[in-house]
Amino acid sequence: MACEVRIAGIEPESVVDGEGIRYVVFVQGCPHRCPGCHNPETHSFDGGRVADIDELFEEIRENPLLKGVTFSGGEPFCQSKPLAELARRVHGIGKDVTTYTGYLYEDLLEMPDPDVADLLAQTDTLIDGPFILAEKDLTLSFRGSRNQRIIKLTEK
Repeated sequence: MACEVRIAGIEPESVVDGEGIRYVVFVQGCPHRCPGCHNPETHSFDGGRVADIDELFEEIRENPLLKGVTFSGGEPFCQSKPLAELARRVHGIGKDVTTYTGYLYEDLLEMPDPDVADLLAQTDTLIDGPFILAEKDLTLSFRGSRNQRIIKLTEK
């Protein structure tokens, strides 16, 4: 059975979306629609294209330079199930997972959806919080606004 995720695009080698060289999956669909978002084309849940996680994993596995994978968006927690499965596979080859979210970590912990909990459990570094235009700060590493936090969930 194929496991699919709706994506806006892929960046096969990024150094701005987490520590080290990262394979970035930009998911399609976001309920937050933050004013000033740098990926507004990802907001619609109908846009982008459908990708098979087997194919994404193969691309990840083939690149020995990657430190890990980043899920960005859009909102990754709107597609928790396929992303958690991809993250499990990524961990299986010794790479780490960073997930960006417009939700707060505390709110994710309270969500009753087991798939959300699964993706959270498969995330090594969480960058949480909505982008707030009034708090925009271009000097921050891996974040767009000062309210966003980098939360290490594991030792990776």
